[in-house]
Amino acid sequence: MLRILKTAPKFAVTALIVLAIINLLLGVILRYFVGAITDWLDVDPVPFTWVEEVGELSLAWLTLIGAAIGIQSRSHFALSVFVHHLPETTQLWIRRFNHALIVCVGLLVAWYGWKLCLLNRALTTPGLGISLAWLYASAVVGGLLIAVYGVAAIWSPQPEQQSQH
Repeated sequence: MLRILKTAPKFAVTALIVLAIINLLLGVILRYFVGAITDWLDVDPVPFTWVEEVGELSLAWLTLIGAAIGIQSRSHFALSVFVHHLPETTQLWIRRFNHALIVCVGLLVAWYGWKLCLLNRALTTPGLGISLAWLYASAVVGGLLIAVYGVAAIWSPQPEQQSQH
């Protein structure tokens, strides 16, 4: 189960990046090439309002899952001004406190994402016709992943990577 929780988000982000690239390419083709061809042939244009919605959904999911992966891999930016001068035990407790704050923020994001899902579940997007709850579900999933990865970091705190001074 833990292996799935560690690898599934990485596969999801990879798939979302591929989706975003293909979607962007389709948007350009539909807007500039197919649009020009339908104008030249004097036929009804091909609707492509869904392209923007797919891009927005993929970007939201990519951002929030990617943020969680950054916490899991400990690759987010950290600024150590004086902590590295403190004793190891103190550094350990400061890292644990920082990860506890990360857990709280993740849970807060998930909570408000859930409330937005409930509030907007009856609304649909104009192009795809899907519930807006799918957009806000990214906050729920990303927030929960952030919280889970933050808890894991509290229990197995590794020293943050030190930069050269």
